[in-house]
Amino acid sequence: MSFIHDDFLLSNETARRLYHEYAEGQPILDYHCHLPPADLAGNRQFQNLCEIWLEGDHYKWRAMRANGVDEQFCTGAVDPYQKFLAWARTVPNTLRNPLYHWTHLELKRYFGIDELLDESSAQRIWDRANELLATEELRAQGILGKFHVAALCTTDDATDDLACHKALAASGLATKVFPAFRPDQAFNVHLPELFNPWVAKLEAASGGSVSSFHDFVDALAQRHGFFHQMGCRLSDHGLNWTFADFCDEKEAAGIFDKARNGQAATPAEQARFAGFLLLEFGRWDAAKGWTKQLHLGARRNNNTRAYRKLGPDTGFDSIGDWPQADALATYMDRLDGENALPKMVLYNLNPADNYVLATMIGNFQDGATAGKIQFGSGWWFLDQKEAMTWQMNALSNCGLISRFIGMITDSRSFMSYPRHEYFRRVLCDLFGKDMEAGELPDSDDLVGPMIRNICYGNALQFLGLGIT
Repeated sequence: MSFIHDDFLLSNETARRLYHEYAEGQPILDYHCHLPPADLAGNRQFQNLCEIWLEGDHYKWRAMRANGVDEQFCTGAVDPYQKFLAWARTVPNTLRNPLYHWTHLELKRYFGIDELLDESSAQRIWDRANELLATEELRAQGILGKFHVAALCTTDDATDDLACHKALAASGLATKVFPAFRPDQAFNVHLPELFNPWVAKLEAASGGSVSSFHDFVDALAQRHGFFHQMGCRLSDHGLNWTFADFCDEKEAAGIFDKARNGQAATPAEQARFAGFLLLEFGRWDAAKGWTKQLHLGARRNNNTRAYRKLGPDTGFDSIGDWPQADALATYMDRLDGENALPKMVLYNLNPADNYVLATMIGNFQDGATAGKIQFGSGWWFLDQKEAMTWQMNALSNCGLISRFIGMITDSRSFMSYPRHEYFRRVLCDLFGKDMEAGELPDSDDLVGPMIRNICYGNALQFLGLGIT
């Protein structure tokens, strides 16, 4: 039997039945990813397996470094096949790391390759994959069709002109591609060397002068409205923790003015400034019926030397251990008290916070929108079998997994769509084990529709993207 077989990760007959009858055929709604809109709009054709598989993939780079592979084979400019060969030599050492599962699932689903990747198979796999990458089916847009992606949401800076989204909307592409509003650069008053050039971009994008804090907020509101016109229905923030020490407008204006004059805000000032803005963003999201996503707890750019050499998102991030509950509750309670709490998806990166978030969501359900506050799927270091199970168990124990809106790729890679399959197999195995143990009724009529909804239907109904 091949490693990636029909019943991979499905440990009993009930799990296999649930997966093949209720989960496998569902479309994908990838409501949070980092795919480059330019690659989508241009229908990028990848020149080789290195380009589509290793370009920008910090998961693989971390494993290669841990395996003693020199940096030039990760982020350097060496020959693409030599990079791929370095990865192939690393793969046998990734046993019990999710990369081993993902690697072989991706080879099977994209290229029909059922061979284990190692140094001896590298050339054969390289040649076969590259042959198929030259076809229309494995261009950027073809991949979306191949994996039945009904819709996806990219992650876009508030100053983006969304020209690629305009082109995609006019292209007739069957997959609907929407922007998601990510204005986190607006918080950087503690880094005026970054903040002020970004404000210049905001001026250009909004078409007006930003000479005061009032102008700044107005420009952000204008961008929020523009994103809405472009079909955006989700916002997103990547935060260490929720900003919840709120200043008033006068104090925020003073902090803004200092940053514009090149004076860095103190940590306390920056947090209070960001708290003011985060409230504004929440109010705007609620007024437009958007869903706000909070990605909490990543400790980024830990290796200063590597950051200076390679920049962000190169594999030197990890889980942080900041307290989350108090600030998150304060922020949500403030908006709820104003009747301005939007639909939300809360993601944690530290599994120690699973029960914090699983119980927090229950504090702010409103009895009108089913699952209004969501405990988001396992994210980043937690998007693997064990941590997915932890997240679903915490949600099941403290809330309603029946209302869960399911999996995202959170990926920059066009090779990541089998992660939805991976999640669905884990989900069905979790329910199948409970059914066979007598802990849930042995009723496909009861459980099957719930599986379908977690895979696709709940997100379709919840997010309001206007697709059917």
